[in-house]
Amino acid sequence: MPEFDAATRSFLEERHFATIATIDADGMPLQAVVWYQLRDDGSILFNSLVGRRWPANLLRDPRLAVVVEHGYQYVAMRGEAEHLHDGDEAVEDILELAARYETGAELEQRSAAFRTQARISFLFRPRTILVHH
Repeated sequence: MPEFDAATRSFLEERHFATIATIDADGMPLQAVVWYQLRDDGSILFNSLVGRRWPANLLRDPRLAVVVEHGYQYVAMRGEAEHLHDGDEAVEDILELAARYETGAELEQRSAAFRTQARISFLFRPRTILVHH
């Protein structure tokens, strides 16, 4: 897995959204905007409500393209995602992501809702990275 340089890691640690592209069963791409978290080892955590199309796509075909952008500054990555876990551990993951993206009353409301949901987590390890500053 390639490593992120310091500037790219710093950019990815900021609070941006990721656009992911998975492959539908008919071969067409499907895009979704998601929360993410960069891990210390350079992998990236994603989490979803069970039943959405993009997680089902990843369980069938783990290939994934990811773009994190802020205007013309972006990091584009390709690789494969692995099913990390579901159940209580996946709920803990979404609570961690929520704390990254929300604050105050919004965080409390979302966290309460997330605790009642069936969630699934994936870990993405980029194979290729393209950085544009």
